Amino acid sequence: MEGTRITALGHYQPARVLTNHDLEQLVDTDDAWIRSRVGIRTRHIADDDETVDSMAAQAAEKALAGAGVAAGDIDLVLVATCTAEHRAPNMAGRTAARLGIPHPAVLDINTACSGFSHSLALADQAIRTGSATRALVVGSEKFSSVTDWTDRTTCILVGDGAAAAVVEPAATPGISPVVWGSFPDKGSAVRIEGTPARFAQEGQTVFRWATGELPALTRAVCERAGIAPQELAAVVLHQANLRIIEPLAARLGAVNAVVATDVTDSGNTSAASVPLALSKLLAEGAVTSGAPVLLFGFGGGLAYAGQVVTAP
Repeated sequence: MEGTRITALGHYQPARVLTNHDLEQLVDTDDAWIRSRVGIRTRHIADDDETVDSMAAQAAEKALAGAGVAAGDIDLVLVATCTAEHRAPNMAGRTAARLGIPHPAVLDINTACSGFSHSLALADQAIRTGSATRALVVGSEKFSSVTDWTDRTTCILVGDGAAAAVVEPAATPGISPVVWGSFPDKGSAVRIEGTPARFAQEGQTVFRWATGELPALTRAVCERAGIAPQELAAVVLHQANLRIIEPLAARLGAVNAVVATDVTDSGNTSAASVPLALSKLLAEGAVTSGAPVLLFGFGGGLAYAGQVVTAP
């Protein structure tokens, strides 16, 4: 066994859709301003009985079915989230219980928006070193539960949802080595704090960091994967804001790639955003099996992580 690969993805979004016009009834904002500032038109909002682990399990069921893998064949479950409703049992353990996975290692990864790429790297490393045989990697967030719906600077951004990937051994590596790190001195620029916990951010600090520091880091991911940006079939960045996604993708130089812009329909779903956007591209047929795709998450922490993967 030389490496690992993603064999299937699946995603889940709540049925309730909150439009910009709906937000006009809640706070002093309007559709045109929201679109011009962040590019978001709609977002999905979970009901009270939809939880981080229930959404994770629904996404995971689709991924397992797509991979043709039974729940009992999974021995590592990682759930990336920063909106867990409970501390213990963790979301990975609760998700495993919902799926009927009998004895997996269960880890929650809280690096916020880069959590899925962090988790994917850990799954890849665990399988390659023999600590696991098959892994389930999930990003799931219920950001609506930590949002102040009277704060027009943050409530326009957030959405809920989950997406999952099955990771298995592969003779030809389909997940490149990760490039990851953080800028902890700026970590307070994105935070979920207080009682009750509430999401807050310093938008300009995040914007300057993302547009200033991240282009070189996305190119570093390609270098570590041994691929030129123009060879990429798709670029899936954290779905934070179109004003960050579009210039970052342009500066990478991936001129032949489809650039995921699911933020327009889903809002910012933090750790769920990268796998959610990738799962949708695959479902739509926008990316073909075997094609190289750049994944890059960034945000809270301020942490980042990315790799190039082969589309399942």
